[in-house]
Amino acid sequence: MEQIACSVEEYFQERGPTITFSNLHYCVQEKRFCCRKGPEKYILKDVSGIMRPGMNAVMGATGSGKTSLLDVIAGRKDPAGLQQGKVLVDGKVVTSELRLSSAYVVQDDILMGTLSVRENLLFSANLRLNPQHYSSTDKNNRVDAIIQDLGLTDCADTKIGTEFLRGVSGGERKRCSIGMELITSPSLLFLDEPTTGLDSNTANSIVHLLHDLSRRGKTVIFSIHQPRYSIFRQFDHLTLMHKGEVVYAGAADHALDYFTNLGYQIEPLDNPADFFMDITNEEAKSKEGTLTAVDCKNSLATKYRQSHLCQNVLEELKHVESIVQEAEGQDEAAKYATSFLYQMRVVCGRTVLNTLRNPQTSYAQFALNIFFGILVGLIYYQMPFTLLEAYQNRSGAFFFLIINMVFANLSAVELFINERVIFIHENSSGYYRTSVYFLSKIFADLIPNRIFPIFVFSAIAYYMMGLKPAFVAFLCFSLTMSLVSLAAVSLAFLVSASVSSFAMANILIAIPFVIMMVFGGFLVSLNAMLDWLSWLQWFSIFRYGMNAAFIIEMTGQSFYSNGNAVPGEVFLQAQGIDYSVWGFWQNQVALLTIILICMLLAYVQLRRINRWK
Repeated sequence: MEQIACSVEEYFQERGPTITFSNLHYCVQEKRFCCRKGPEKYILKDVSGIMRPGMNAVMGATGSGKTSLLDVIAGRKDPAGLQQGKVLVDGKVVTSELRLSSAYVVQDDILMGTLSVRENLLFSANLRLNPQHYSSTDKNNRVDAIIQDLGLTDCADTKIGTEFLRGVSGGERKRCSIGMELITSPSLLFLDEPTTGLDSNTANSIVHLLHDLSRRGKTVIFSIHQPRYSIFRQFDHLTLMHKGEVVYAGAADHALDYFTNLGYQIEPLDNPADFFMDITNEEAKSKEGTLTAVDCKNSLATKYRQSHLCQNVLEELKHVESIVQEAEGQDEAAKYATSFLYQMRVVCGRTVLNTLRNPQTSYAQFALNIFFGILVGLIYYQMPFTLLEAYQNRSGAFFFLIINMVFANLSAVELFINERVIFIHENSSGYYRTSVYFLSKIFADLIPNRIFPIFVFSAIAYYMMGLKPAFVAFLCFSLTMSLVSLAAVSLAFLVSASVSSFAMANILIAIPFVIMMVFGGFLVSLNAMLDWLSWLQWFSIFRYGMNAAFIIEMTGQSFYSNGNAVPGEVFLQAQGIDYSVWGFWQNQVALLTIILICMLLAYVQLRRINRWK
């Protein structure tokens, strides 16, 4: 084996990043019924290896552990599961800063579908390139260069595509995903199954692209299932896995000779990659005949550990670890390339653009408020002031308005669920802070989609129903409706940030809304309610909204019964509503408190999302 220099700097001088990993044991805790912990399941078992600049393929059948190995060495697995082992990059212990110096392309293309190829690439450039070192012109030039290198010129201004919008092809999506990571010119590139879902020609072009990148001094590490020969022959280093163990690790063009020496004979014109898969799946015959699955696994893994290939790797790993012991423990916190305010500007800009290009969530929301405003106005058009009809119609109208404000915001539960995968990937890759993403939703989505339409709705319904004509009363009414709407949205935000499926979100958001409606004071008298249940009224959005609306409308108004004027305050007293100035504003404060608490908890839930694979 080639003599190794005595220092880290000399050992890695003028070389691309080299990944070394030794004795990796990774396991997961299986879960059983009622969240009871089951036995530990080992995903990786005593895995060691070295991956140098070039094309490093990790190949194996489904469930062999190839993706888990890729995630562990990329720092994308929960460290709690790594019971033993060590990963070094260029002789240094892996820290959280690896995400800024490397790139990771996930199997499923995670892109904003409403943005074009160029806009997605520019978003990555704006957030991952320091504006103090790169001007806007520099970023645009880099995006243009990547578009040219990846062959995306023809579709550069085409949107990626959504379920409602036709976009680019699968191969172009994959190239764009790779381009998003190449923005930072990383010398270390991880890819999880880059050819999955692509036809053979597109898959070949993607791997050829990766091959070109590796020839520019980059270390390309990727998992792959069963490549065709034109793809396989571009590999420099091959790691073949089976049931969490390495059965071969070495030069890709020497793998065939290795298994031939073990007694396996490839059929004429057979693809070597298929041949290796047949061996690990006990479908290929050795000179001793067909082995059972357990014997095959143990035989191949044991023979590899006893081979000179493995011994040379282990010997080099020992030497590398001995010269980097002083570097251990240097785990600096990862820093973002851009400032908080800069991230806010970029992420808010994308959120606004995405909202404008999603008419089903923006224009439809606005049209829905106009429709319901007109509908409520027609149903309760110019309500009379005779005592019985006045109280009945106004009670029904306010209850209907509050229901509309609350249940019209059920669509907010999809906000974080729809973009959950995008958020996890971009936040884990160092695009932006969690607080930036959360605040961008408030400023660029909640305010234009949830507040402005409410004022339009209030203006239509308020004057059509013939409520108190004073302009101050209208402003207070609009404020109340807005706070009711925001309280409902904030609760939806909390649910959306807490779960990952629409089915569970709909259940969790419907239950509190129904409870709040029952304890709002309209369907049942709160005074007649059991004491151990009545406390729930203090958490009811309906109660605070209804009380505030009644105070605005009834105070200073006179209603008539048999020719006699009856002050509106009589009704408020009968309902036990405090109609003083403080009585009105305490309802607004209560709604605002619900909003702030739910928003804070939603932010906490976003931070608690499991980012580990």
